[in-house]
Amino acid sequence: MERQQYAGEDGTFVRRYDYEDEWMIAVDVDVADDRLATDVIDGTAIVLVDEEVELEFEVPGPVGDVETNNGVLVVRGER
Repeated sequence: MERQQYAGEDGTFVRRYDYEDEWMIAVDVDVADDRLATDVIDGTAIVLVDEEVELEFEVPGPVGDVETNNGVLVVRGER
């Protein structure tokens, strides 16, 4: 497993994990799940909070699953 971590301009931590057969990106957005929506367009994940763009980050390949739990966004895809 390889792990990368960086903070966006607003200090939001984005963690990327690369495994043999999949990758995963975890973002601590710290908002209620029902206020959060995510869309992926041309390799960029766009995170919306209350329908306003909060954060954007690149994804390393096709997205298979997007879920949120207690303010943590998890995006997964196969290698």
